[in-house]
Parts: sequence; structure tokens; C-alpha cells
Amino acid sequence: MEQQNKWIKEGKYALKWTRLSCHDFDDNQVRLQLFTMAYNIGNFLRRLALPKQIKDWTLRTMRERLIKIGAKVVSHARYVTFQMAEVLVSRSLFYEILERIKRLKPIPVGCD
Repeated sequence: MEQQNKWIKEGKYALKWTRLSCHDFDDNQVRLQLFTMAYNIGNFLRRLALPKQIKDWTLRTMRERLIKIGAKVVSHARYVTFQMAEVLVSRSLFYEILERIKRLKPIPVGCD
């Protein structure tokens, strides 16, 4: 029960899933389902793709340091690059996370 309360608090503060501001019940239901899906994706990322040194980050920390990163898009003739500030996450840590995500493979489902 204590772990479940921890997850609920984390969802409330990191994703603000208690903000059901739509006037229609069905709209609020869809909004809550989207928040739940975002929470599950964040947990998936935290458990399977984050390096050991940042495994204990909360979803709020992940959101602030990994997802809400400002970047400048620079377009050249043959390529596009993103220039990101290395204030919150170093370049090497960011690339390590991307590599860990890239190594995740789907589990094949047997055909009957």
C-alpha cells in the first residue's frame, strides 16, 4: 500500500494528473488515461534506459532535465543539428541514454 501511495504522489506532482479541468466527464476520463500512459512511459524509460548514476531520479526530475530541454535547431545544406545546453545533462550522459534506448528490442510474438 505504501508503494502504491508513492506512485500516486509521484504521478500527481510530476505529471499533474489531478488537473482534470475539462467540463465533460468523458474528456476528463481521456485526460486521466493520457496522464497514466505518460506515467507508464516515464517509468519504462527510468527502469530500462537510464544509466545507474541517475536511476533514482524521480519522474519530475526526468521531465525537467531530459524532456523539457531547450534546443536550437541549426539547419545546413545536408544536415540538421540540435544545439543543446549541457547545464542539466552532459552530452555523454545524454548519448548514453539514447544508446540504451536504441538497444531495447521488442519481444517477438509467436504466430499461431
